[in-house]
Amino acid sequence: MSIQQATLAGGCFWCIESAFNSVEGVESAFSGYAGGHVDNPTYQQVCSGDTGHAEVVRINFDTETISYRDILEIFFALHNPTQLNRQGNDVGSQYRSAIFYHNDVQKQQAEEILAEISEQQIWPEPVVTEVVAINNYSQAEDYHQDYFSNNPQNHYCNMVVAPKLAKFKQKFASKLKS
Repeated sequence: MSIQQATLAGGCFWCIESAFNSVEGVESAFSGYAGGHVDNPTYQQVCSGDTGHAEVVRINFDTETISYRDILEIFFALHNPTQLNRQGNDVGSQYRSAIFYHNDVQKQQAEEILAEISEQQIWPEPVVTEVVAINNYSQAEDYHQDYFSNNPQNHYCNMVVAPKLAKFKQKFASKLKS
């Protein structure tokens, strides 16, 4: 087994985390914060928009089962990378689209997929996803982990997360854990 990490920001972390935890080859996915200037911020601090952090998901994956490229393809299917500092009704720099790379190979692969997306004009607007070195990561509070699974009656989960996950599972059925 060869485990690597990927850290991705694509709006609210509840949806991204839940999706990746269902993918074959993903050992774990945790909600967290990265890219800011405050050590170990709280959710309330990050939501204020004053810390510079993005809501992220740290993904531990087995490269013998799933590639970093596959991780990025799933990531781009889970959010709209053309919305600057937002995802739908979630507005603020904490909801930005970003790939926090852990090494030069990840940086190169992220830049390659972004170039392909731009060249193929997959999105009608320009992609604004940042590619930056991982910095100042901290795991989110325990109540954010497995949030969608643990809070099925939550209004946001029902209105936003559930439809996104249903669409994701339909598109990536062959990559899901059995």
